[in-house]
Amino acid sequence: MLSFNNLSLRRGTNLLFENVSFTVHRDNKVGLVGANGTGKTSLFKMIQGEFDSDEGDFKYPPDLKIACLAQEVPGTDELALSYVMSGDEKLLEIQNSITKAENENDYGALGELHSQFEDHDGFTAKSRAEQLLVGLGFSEEEFSKPLKDFSGGWRVRLNLAKTLMQPSDLLLLDEPTNHLDLDAIIWLSNWIKSFKGAMLLISHDREFLDECVGFIAHLHNNTIELYKGNYSQFEVRKAARLAELESNYNKQQREISHMQDFVRRFKAKATKARQAQSRIKALERMELIAPAHIDSPFQFKIPETEKISNPLIVLEDANLGYSDPVINNVKIAFRPGDRIGLLGVNGAGKSTFVKSLKGDLLLLKGQKIEGKNLKIGYFSQHQVDDLMLDKSPIDHLAKVEEKATESEIRNFLGGFNFRGDKAKDVIKDFSGGEKARLALAIIAFQKPNLLLMDEPTNHLDMDMRQALTVALQDFSGAIVLISHDRHLLANTVDEFLIINEGKIDRFNGDLIDYRKMILNGSSKATSNTSKNMEDKVKDKKDLKKIKTQILTIEKTLKRLNRKLAETLELLNSPELYNDASKMNLHDLLRDQVNLDTEIKSTEQEWLELNEELENS
Repeated sequence: MLSFNNLSLRRGTNLLFENVSFTVHRDNKVGLVGANGTGKTSLFKMIQGEFDSDEGDFKYPPDLKIACLAQEVPGTDELALSYVMSGDEKLLEIQNSITKAENENDYGALGELHSQFEDHDGFTAKSRAEQLLVGLGFSEEEFSKPLKDFSGGWRVRLNLAKTLMQPSDLLLLDEPTNHLDLDAIIWLSNWIKSFKGAMLLISHDREFLDECVGFIAHLHNNTIELYKGNYSQFEVRKAARLAELESNYNKQQREISHMQDFVRRFKAKATKARQAQSRIKALERMELIAPAHIDSPFQFKIPETEKISNPLIVLEDANLGYSDPVINNVKIAFRPGDRIGLLGVNGAGKSTFVKSLKGDLLLLKGQKIEGKNLKIGYFSQHQVDDLMLDKSPIDHLAKVEEKATESEIRNFLGGFNFRGDKAKDVIKDFSGGEKARLALAIIAFQKPNLLLMDEPTNHLDMDMRQALTVALQDFSGAIVLISHDRHLLANTVDEFLIINEGKIDRFNGDLIDYRKMILNGSSKATSNTSKNMEDKVKDKKDLKKIKTQILTIEKTLKRLNRKLAETLELLNSPELYNDASKMNLHDLLRDQVNLDTEIKSTEQEWLELNEELENS
């Protein structure tokens, strides 16, 4: 459907890619990944005809209908529902023709026009537009509000709804999740699964990519390589390719060893609660993807204060909000080591809760008790906007710790990829991602013991999100995290709180349970969510059969681990890295990846059967 042939593209003097050839077929959903500046957005603009390629060409059928997400929305008096419905330009044209024919009493034309209106699903258009708005977080009252009454982020949601309303064979989505909360992202990924056409998607959200695409187009080194599979499968292949150099392989083994040590430590203290087991599974997956990021320019830690209080902060019978309460009767304490993820629909009060902990909002009622050695690190978009544009990264960190030497500051900034002259450049021309990285560096340099983070991954690319995930795993203070990045949540928090209808409660399920709750349209989380999920098949299988299955799996695991040990022993042989052995090296690396994947899957099956046995 969309064919690229020996394509080369420059923007000014900058070569983005050259001699690129690949094809996107009618039902392909392709994720575009690569560092900022590699040409992802430029490729979209070229497809839309905003500029031509320098060499080669790309072809698509003349009747191909393309829908593309625009980033700007005018602040006009047009009503939200009307704006979304205008995405279907053909339907709008038919409606205008019907109005004209009615005014002119042209009854002959009206019959044909009404037939066209029905063929174009005109009678369901309003309800389809309303469903899009509801799915993206709009209330029914907001359908009739003018565009000018919405903030920039909500206008982007309106643009997304308008784009999805447009009938298309090819959907181009550039960072569609940037202004969405977790609930809206879950809804959007489900919508995309039901979309029948082709799609090109730019996103830094790995879970979203995994759910939405079946191919990955990797933009790097002035080329585009197309891989079959989702993002996680691409990472495994990328890791194997990087490992073909002995130096890379050794770095990968160090990363894997680090992750394995962390998983073992977490397993030792984890409960059998569903969320704890889900985090173990997520961390084990991190072992597989860590080697794919050894070429990342980001590697940092979040140091903590030497003194710490227990508890760090306590809320007693607190009402939180502005002039009126948003959350009532909050009783909660945060202690060192607590790792909390906040769930809830947009507007439920997640940011209000975090701002109240920080002290930016005074309690409307009740009491807040702070530990003597409490030191809060707070991240929000507000922190990014408040950076001093005429100052450099070094200036910002020197203000945090006046006793720090320039060498110490430079070493710390290097982990956030502010190296050389970049560390002394004034930040007025920095990108959104660079400013977000600097805000995170400032927070980390303060040595907090309670991290309050409100959507920290906005504007961050894949490698930086990975580095932040690893840094938060190693952080031993307390964390309260709001994020639409499910990978970050799954790998860094141990429990969830959900804010709903003015109350904050413990959510006993995991993110899979939460996704089901959102897609089922439920507005409340019940305390027995976890219990309902775990009472699965005990009435269907007798104990003897379960025990037999466990024994069989244990034998399989013993065999797989033996084969993996043999493979690793061969990989440690120096002779393997001679040029003559490259083909054998590639085969062994592939075997290692396949065995790792099979072992993790088999271990998960063993864990689930043992839980089933205990419940029975």
